[in-house]
Amino acid sequence: MPAALSGLVERLRGALSVLVREAIKFGVVGAVAFVVDVGVMNLLRHTVMEDKPTTAKVVSASVATVVAWVGNRSWTFRHRRNRAVHHEALLFFVTNGIALLIGAGCIAFSHYVLDLRSLAADNVANIIGIGLGTLFRFWAYRQFVFTREILAEEAEHSSPLADRP
Repeated sequence: MPAALSGLVERLRGALSVLVREAIKFGVVGAVAFVVDVGVMNLLRHTVMEDKPTTAKVVSASVATVVAWVGNRSWTFRHRRNRAVHHEALLFFVTNGIALLIGAGCIAFSHYVLDLRSLAADNVANIIGIGLGTLFRFWAYRQFVFTREILAEEAEHSSPLADRP
């Protein structure tokens, strides 16, 4: 294999390795945030916000966003930090605000437009909204929030679960 092609293959392999590592870590942090989001929403729907599923979603997603901020900043994308923390936090919370609107919109659509008012229907809409919001967040975090490019040698020598800065 010519040296130029070999170098290109190695760079692609390294970039793919970084993407896989980030996706796995993002998934772990997201799973924790998911449990927080669904748990808080259901707790609120069973208690003080029994008739307010959209408000319960906004509160639960806000709590889950704080959990996700800590996990993604300190673990998933810590090797990509390149901004002052306040700027990065602002971008992170704006991104999550948009994802929250996606999730709350799914619940509001299901609950108020389709008139599916059961707790089970709210949970199905919540999970659909979380899924759509998650796809948006992963893309937006890599594009706008945690944007620092990875050094080629760092990408080459990392395993998918490596915890390197």
